[in-house]
Amino acid sequence: MSIGDDGGYGDGRGTGTGQTRTRLPDGESDTYGAPRRARSGLSSRNLITVVGVVVLLIAAIAFANRGGSGNDESGAGTGTGASTKDQAAARPTAPTGTKPVTGKTGGIASGFPQTEQGAQSAAANYVVALGSSTMFNRDQRHQIVSTVMAPSAVAALQSKLDSAYSPAFFKNAGLKPDGTAPAGMTFVNRTIPVGTKATAFSPTEATVEVWCTGLLGLAGEGSTKPVTTDWLTFTMKLTWTGTDWKTLSYAQKNGPAPVSGDVPASGAKEIAGAVAGYGGFTYAR
Repeated sequence: MSIGDDGGYGDGRGTGTGQTRTRLPDGESDTYGAPRRARSGLSSRNLITVVGVVVLLIAAIAFANRGGSGNDESGAGTGTGASTKDQAAARPTAPTGTKPVTGKTGGIASGFPQTEQGAQSAAANYVVALGSSTMFNRDQRHQIVSTVMAPSAVAALQSKLDSAYSPAFFKNAGLKPDGTAPAGMTFVNRTIPVGTKATAFSPTEATVEVWCTGLLGLAGEGSTKPVTTDWLTFTMKLTWTGTDWKTLSYAQKNGPAPVSGDVPASGAKEIAGAVAGYGGFTYAR
């Protein structure tokens, strides 16, 4: 991920713990000590899939037959005061009639509306930039920080990050002293927002939490820092500058993290190809 404004490197994933997941054969105990059952007939996974499809079909029919409720779930601020934790319940993304932003500054979405929805969208997009592999290049990092941070916060953060992204840090992450990947390796550092929540909002200031998953590591034959997944939450403090939302400060913490699934890990070549072939998104609510 990225080095937060507290000077730490995410949650330490770049240190490479060397931990290995062992997949037990059928008949041995799983993570919780329960014996795995031998497969016969329709597997439990297939049964769950069939039940899930039936449930989704019933839900879809019910939704199609339901009349409009008239509730507004846009999450847009009214400008009448601060929204507090009474709005902390999850609200799914819903059509709001507000068109997504089309402007970009340095490749990062910009021009967010002065609403709670706009603040959440800004926070999600800024987290993606701050948690990207381009942060490991000094010039690109300076451009990102200048774009997503409030003018009053740029200089201090630039200095702190320049000190943190040091040759010693790059070495610990398996990179060359200039922050680039060794020959034959692909450096992967991508942050993917899963959801956002405004914990405080007024027309001039907002605090938004962004729950994310992410990828970090070196993809390549013989890599000692293989690409791993992580879960973390960013807390973004934003301010309205008169034309856009900008970041005053941000911090990150681990989790919430789900139990890992049973999907087998892909090879280094496949991971590198996926990172190069699949682009990111502009996030909006």
